[in-house]
Amino acid sequence: MRAPRSRTTAALVSAAVAAPLLLAAAPAGAQDAPRAAERHATQSAQAKKLAKKLVKKSTGKSAYRHLEKFQEIADANGGNRAAGTKGHKASTKYVYDRLKKAGYKVSYQDFTFYESKTLRESAAVLSPDARKLTALAFDFSKATPEGGIQAPLAAARVDDTPGCEADDYTSDTFTGKIALVKRGTCTFAEKEAAAAKAGAIGLVLYNHSGDQPVKGNLEVPENAHIPAVGITKAEGEKLAADLAKGEVKVSVDVATEAVPHKTRNVVAETRGGRADRVVGLGAHLDSVPEGPGINDNGSGSAGLIEVAEKLAKETKGGKKLTNKVRFAWWSAEELGLLGSDHYVKSLSAKQKKNIKLYLNFDMIASPNAAELVYDGDDSDKVGAGAGPAGSAQIEKLINGFLDKKKVPHWGTDFDGRSDYGAFIANGIPAGGTFTGAEGLKTEEQAAKAGGKAGQPYDPNYHAAGDDLKNINRKAFATNIDVIAHAVGTYAHDLSSLKR
Repeated sequence: MRAPRSRTTAALVSAAVAAPLLLAAAPAGAQDAPRAAERHATQSAQAKKLAKKLVKKSTGKSAYRHLEKFQEIADANGGNRAAGTKGHKASTKYVYDRLKKAGYKVSYQDFTFYESKTLRESAAVLSPDARKLTALAFDFSKATPEGGIQAPLAAARVDDTPGCEADDYTSDTFTGKIALVKRGTCTFAEKEAAAAKAGAIGLVLYNHSGDQPVKGNLEVPENAHIPAVGITKAEGEKLAADLAKGEVKVSVDVATEAVPHKTRNVVAETRGGRADRVVGLGAHLDSVPEGPGINDNGSGSAGLIEVAEKLAKETKGGKKLTNKVRFAWWSAEELGLLGSDHYVKSLSAKQKKNIKLYLNFDMIASPNAAELVYDGDDSDKVGAGAGPAGSAQIEKLINGFLDKKKVPHWGTDFDGRSDYGAFIANGIPAGGTFTGAEGLKTEEQAAKAGGKAGQPYDPNYHAAGDDLKNINRKAFATNIDVIAHAVGTYAHDLSSLKR
């Protein structure tokens, strides 16, 4: 887990020509309504039957073998399955081969991502009181000339969205100066772009908490406009205080290199089902370099393999489905949701419209798990707003299933930290489950679901300890049931998305 005529005229002409014929016929609605009702009843019955079968057949015990395989792959490849490594490539082959054997139409989607290599990083106050700053170069920062740049400092307004909007930068004040900006709310790239547009020749970003310098990331080389470094909260606040008294001159020296790497997504879809009614599901397959990534996100990846294989078995390779089901295993999620973003950008407007929903499963077996369901209707009023129309209904379907199983659950915000982001940005309804990362379990969650309050949901998040021992087998099984129920339902019946 990391963190949008002539055809109309033709239609009108056709309607005008056909109008006299309709006078002698029964109203189209009267003819079609019984058929539509009958068709919906059939699809609803098929959905309930398939969902029940998939929940019964798809199990955590069966899916665990995929986790064992991911661990084996990591052990044989330097302890991780990170994007661009042999471990990740072996993971993609494993998924590809399993889904191909199950009868799916499977493909690799290759793309290039870039790793930022820091060559130089430093910053200092030149006047009025000379001192060094603890500076870290932004990933993909634009380089300064050898020896750096020197210029007066100018502070962006500190408000609820510091340095995010144009009006945080007083007109002309920043031209030829180095911007001092506080971290928070918008992305590093958005802050850097806003400062550059205001005329700043460099950016010094200070942290909003803790005692460590902020490590900014522009995500891709194309986002680099000006040299940028991050410093600590204390250093930034002192600079702001000094600046309030008079001119402060600073220097920044930074250089980075963008190193290209090849990686791939794996996409598998059923051979049957309507191509204009696609049910999408995804999980990222890459780990961080620090560990094997068995919970993050071997768990979601394994859950999708398990349900996909059982779906193929129950529907003769998916040939008997009403709607097409498409499973995806994303790469480079840990580097900025790059795989899912690349995939969505590669789709035409029509192909995006054909995807009727997207379900995301990222970390579904955290050792100190809470069952968290993406808040599609924004009923929790936390963070981002509601998802696109249909997201509330996805949340309702998942919550209803968990309620029947008597599993305590809570909402979780669409905070932009996983692969649903690109789908939501394109108006595609989204949902899914999550069992927690570095956040702390609440007293209520511990009281209702067990576990330790005040402790991380996953104490081995992004660490070497995210191995087979890091898996909560009960949470894993529960979320595989969620996936199975959703797939079985939506593979035949999408009507609930409109209710």
